[in-house]
This record gives sequence, C-alpha cells and structure tokens, in this order.
Amino acid sequence: MERPRAPTTDRLEGPDVVDHYTEALEKVIEAEREDRELLEAPEPEQPAGKVLDLMAALQESVDKVKASHGEGTGTDAQVHEMPTKKTAVKKTASKKTAARKPRPQRVGAAGASSAPLRV
Repeated sequence: MERPRAPTTDRLEGPDVVDHYTEALEKVIEAEREDRELLEAPEPEQPAGKVLDLMAALQESVDKVKASHGEGTGTDAQVHEMPTKKTAVKKTASKKTAARKPRPQRVGAAGASSAPLRV
C-alpha cells in the first residue's frame, strides 16, 4: 500500500501566488529565536465586505411572504384547537393460543454421531 504524499506547493508558482502563512510563521520563529516581541498583525488591505444580519433578513423575508398572502405582519402566532381523532375500537381476541413447547432432542438419529462434538 502506498503512503499518501503531503500536499506541496510546487505546482503553485508565479507572481500571483504568495504563501502568507509560511512567511508569517517564519517571522514568528525568527522573533522567538532572537527573543524579540512580535509585531502586531497588519490590518487587511481590503475593507471587509458587507456584514448581513441573518435574523433581520429572515424576518424581512417572512414579513414579505405574509404580506403577499394577506396575513398580518405581527410576530404573535394564532393558536387553534386541534381536531380530535376518533380512536378505533380494538377487538379482543376470543381465544388465546397456548405457548409453544420446545421439541425434545432426538437421540441416535440417522447420520448422527454419538461422539461428543469438538470445538
């Protein structure tokens, strides 16, 4: 069985591919060796994207659906009584069957050996 190979970056080369993690790790190791304090992490170059409030978006979506169906947009739920189910009448058995008795073992059956079995 062949041992799995570790992933490599040999195929990833070029000016657009930079291994920022390895570079940062090398700086940390170098600072530890020289007993220097680490510099603060730089701020990201690009500002963060738009952050969505998922609960607000969900509530807005629910309100739109309710409005399209003519329902109120209130958050209170309406409570309705559940219809009762009619229970079927169970039939009782008129006779109970007797429990089955185990069959006795055959002694000296044709083809059976009288020697004890070895496991």
